[in-house]
Formats: sequence, C-alpha cells, structure tokens
Amino acid sequence: MAGELGSVSLELIGSLPVLVLCFLVTFQFVLAGFSLWSAGVAARAGARAVLTGDPAGPAARRSLPGVLRSGAEVSRGDGVTVRVRMPAVLPAIPESMIAGRADLGDR
Repeated sequence: MAGELGSVSLELIGSLPVLVLCFLVTFQFVLAGFSLWSAGVAARAGARAVLTGDPAGPAARRSLPGVLRSGAEVSRGDGVTVRVRMPAVLPAIPESMIAGRADLGDR
C-alpha cells in the first residue's frame, strides 16, 4: 500500500506542468477576449464622439482600461477602428494587435 501512495504523488508531480500549461493557455484566451471586447467598446465610444462632433481618439482611449491604453491606435474611415496590444501571459508569446470597429451609421 505504501508503494502505491508514492506512485500517486509522482503522477501528480508529473501532471502539474500539463495543468499549469492548460491554465496559462486558458488565461491567454481570456485576455484575448477581454482585449477584443474592450477594443469594440472603445470603437463605439469613438464613433459616438464623432457623431457628436468630437474627435474619436480621446474618447476611445478614455474608454479603454489602463492596461490597454498604451500603444492603442485609433483610426477613422467609414467608421472608427481601435487596435490594442493584447497582453501576453508569457514573454515568449509574440506581440499581437486586436482590433474593434464601429460604424458611424447613416449620418
């Protein structure tokens, strides 16, 4: 019986890296969704500002969470597009930009 308890401990220790990797991948997907949602909210805020006669950039940046404000790009064409840098869980993950877009509707 004592030998079986030791093997269970070794199996748990062996599976911990897989569990940690699964957690990190899941958390990265959560961060990607958060970035996409925040970029969409910021694009809608910028579009509302344009429709009221204000510039889109400041309104869009104000609506972004602090962690996404640095490096955010706001552009205006047919609508307002906000690109944000997705935070990475690990430094080895390449930098990714995520964009949200809002149309200005029929003006």
